[in-house]
Amino acid sequence: MQTKTITKIAMIAAVYTAVSTVLAPISYGPIQVRIAEALTMLPLIFKPSIIGLTIGCAITNLIGAITGFNPTGFIDSIIGSFATLIAAYCTYKFKDNKVKGIPLISILSPVFFNFLIVGAELAYFLMRDNFLVGTLIMGSEVAVGELISVVIGYVLIKALERSHLFDE
Repeated sequence: MQTKTITKIAMIAAVYTAVSTVLAPISYGPIQVRIAEALTMLPLIFKPSIIGLTIGCAITNLIGAITGFNPTGFIDSIIGSFATLIAAYCTYKFKDNKVKGIPLISILSPVFFNFLIVGAELAYFLMRDNFLVGTLIMGSEVAVGELISVVIGYVLIKALERSHLFDE
């Protein structure tokens, strides 16, 4: 891997972590709009961003656990980061499957995987007595925030595409 690519990966992880940390009150919990998740659209134009997103999410979740913002604690560094990894990979994998020119499956991948995985994680910690209902409720809350982030991300990616910053 070239130094230039490694630098971009590190930059993505740093931006993800910085944005999430600065916006910590809205970046964690059942009702969250993690603006840094807008970066999950980067795999549409830069495959190695999958690594940067996963690292950034893991660091963000660790910081959230250390500072007390993250209600699921340190386990979120594994589970939440796994959700980001799978979502980012699917964003890349389905980028050429388009509906009227829009990579809809790619855009919805982070929404779906965060709904399912993070929703279940939050339900386990916060609504263990009614896990299924908790997953549906908390997953839906997370999905709404995620949808806001990915729409912002898709608009930003269209602008970044023209800048050629992530051309390989």
